Amino acid sequence: MAKTGFKSVDEYIASQPEAAQGVLKRVRSIIRKAVPGVEEMISYKIPAYKLHGGPVLYFAGWRQHYSLYPTTDRVVAAFRDELAPYEVSKGTIRFPLSGPVPVKLIERIAKFRAKEVVERGKAKAAVPKKR
Repeated sequence: MAKTGFKSVDEYIASQPEAAQGVLKRVRSIIRKAVPGVEEMISYKIPAYKLHGGPVLYFAGWRQHYSLYPTTDRVVAAFRDELAPYEVSKGTIRFPLSGPVPVKLIERIAKFRAKEVVERGKAKAAVPKKR
């Protein structure tokens, strides 16, 4: 049975097969560099990155691939051509572990998601609260 009570992203990555650890460390580094000030944690038993309390990205390692979550309709539309070689389903982008890490694409997706989170936060703040 796989361990699921991770206390840190380091612990999560260390629990993955050796072949996946380097890729996951790279994905982690890309996200942290792309979104300065992002808060790193474990949420839903996988690495999560939040900004101003809103979820920017999650990632997870699997047997043959690693995934980024959440994939919004806006992300899919904005990166449609670049995502074409990858499996994209509702809320998920799957990248094969056997291929090169698409550094620039992941970086741009992280920045895009951070912008979505900030915009959503501003929109929520602008709506007057009901009594």
